[in-house]
Amino acid sequence: MANAPKSADTIIDCTGKMILPSWCDSHTHIVYAGNREQEFVDRINGLTYEEIAKKGGGILNSAKKLQETSEAALYLQSAKRLEEVIQMGTGAVEIKSGYGLTVAAELKMLRVIKKLKENYNLPIKTTFLGAHAFPEEFKSNKEGYITLIIKEMLPKLNTENLADFVDAFCETGYFSVEDTETILTAAKSYGLVPKIHVNQFTAIGGVALGVKHKALSVDHLEVVNDTDIAALQGSDTMPVALPSCSYFLSIPYTPARKIIDAGLPLALATDYNPGSTPSGNMNFVVATACVKMKMTPEEAINAATINGAYAMNLAQEVGSITVGKKANLILTKEIPSYGFIPYSFGSNLIDTVFINGKKVAN
Repeated sequence: MANAPKSADTIIDCTGKMILPSWCDSHTHIVYAGNREQEFVDRINGLTYEEIAKKGGGILNSAKKLQETSEAALYLQSAKRLEEVIQMGTGAVEIKSGYGLTVAAELKMLRVIKKLKENYNLPIKTTFLGAHAFPEEFKSNKEGYITLIIKEMLPKLNTENLADFVDAFCETGYFSVEDTETILTAAKSYGLVPKIHVNQFTAIGGVALGVKHKALSVDHLEVVNDTDIAALQGSDTMPVALPSCSYFLSIPYTPARKIIDAGLPLALATDYNPGSTPSGNMNFVVATACVKMKMTPEEAINAATINGAYAMNLAQEVGSITVGKKANLILTKEIPSYGFIPYSFGSNLIDTVFINGKKVAN
């Protein structure tokens, strides 16, 4: 104890409690307008995703609401969500655009994220997801929308320095592998690193494409085949699972054991969005990963902290309790072990959250 500090400004009694790195949520869509509660009820009543979309639901529903919402109102809604997830232990977060789908609305979303960065002192990374869905007016002219992304959106967000990463929904019925490659290639000239949606419903080669383009992460992965595993092995691309999305939509869970047992890492994130995961609760994500994906508590906590930090290029700042990193911490209530966190999945076990060493007000 020779090197122990002689004094401290504040002493906190942690008897019986545990200190963890704050959660690092590497995949969210926190900036959105309104909600899609009615679609939730429609699904309960038996409507399919396709039927809801035909009624004007889905991503296009969120886009319409966002286009009609002022930047100031959008900021206030989004700030409230961000404050809520900080209270639940999130100390670093990635936020995507993608509910604008017009030049003006995408830029509006990105400016809101920039303002959140300026007003909140946790690390926030921004991802441009103009390729989230094809707007109604481009349904029969998909090339036209991709051209709009490349020729208008990318140059304008670059001029205002509004994004760190680029994303695309590489999925059957959305953006093909070829579409996605076109967008990633164009974004590379602006220094945007890929983080892409892949394999949520079908495996079409998106994982290999992500690895080819040195994607920081490939996210969703509810459907994973041996070719995808082989593509990830030896790469620097982090697989990211979104278990609360699987929970909410009643779709398969990412095969965590298959991925981990192949010698690969895995990160966990919330996918916080109005349509498929209206929750930013990383505590629930960790518990669900243990219960439904058979991850051990150690694996799940690691996936939700240091691996999530890696998936945002933040591993040198957050994700572990280490000299030189930010003191973004969770102090639990009295618990017998860290395994009690996912075990007691319905309880709020957080006593205090610290961001940059300062206690976050309740």
